[in-house]
Amino acid sequence: MGRKSIKEDKNIYFQIREGLGWTRQKASDNLHDISEDRLERIENGTIPRPDEVKKMVDVYKKPELFNYYCANQCDLGDGTVKKIHVADLSRIILEMIASLNSIEKMKDELIDITADGEISGDELREFSKIQTELNHISLTVETLKLWTDQMIANGKIDKVELDKYLNDDMK
Repeated sequence: MGRKSIKEDKNIYFQIREGLGWTRQKASDNLHDISEDRLERIENGTIPRPDEVKKMVDVYKKPELFNYYCANQCDLGDGTVKKIHVADLSRIILEMIASLNSIEKMKDELIDITADGEISGDELREFSKIQTELNHISLTVETLKLWTDQMIANGKIDKVELDKYLNDDMK
């Protein structure tokens, strides 16, 4: 059995592996394509490749690693992918309802602003407030998706059954 690390500035990959109670050897054995040495480099700051992140997501059952990687380490996601913080379902739903209520109040203003196909200077301030609220709704939706992915990874939601219902709803 390996020693417990006393390192203080552990990155997310290190924290998750350690949270599982796994040594690097055990993690490497389960990750198959990621050697113990490569895992150590990743845990000490080397940016993993996308395929390595996917493997860790699958094996560690931590879908939030996708968001972490895309928001913090991927050049394509830099500045475009917002960091999502995993929350409990009730908090996510309350935030969603608050945002939807807020945007409902702004709906008429949005119609007035955009009816002519242009946003003039005097409309820009109000439009930016609406855009901010829409961004908040988008982030809340992504948080709900991440929560769902975590429940699937933990076996609390059946992915096949959920996909069946989602496909039925799309018809």
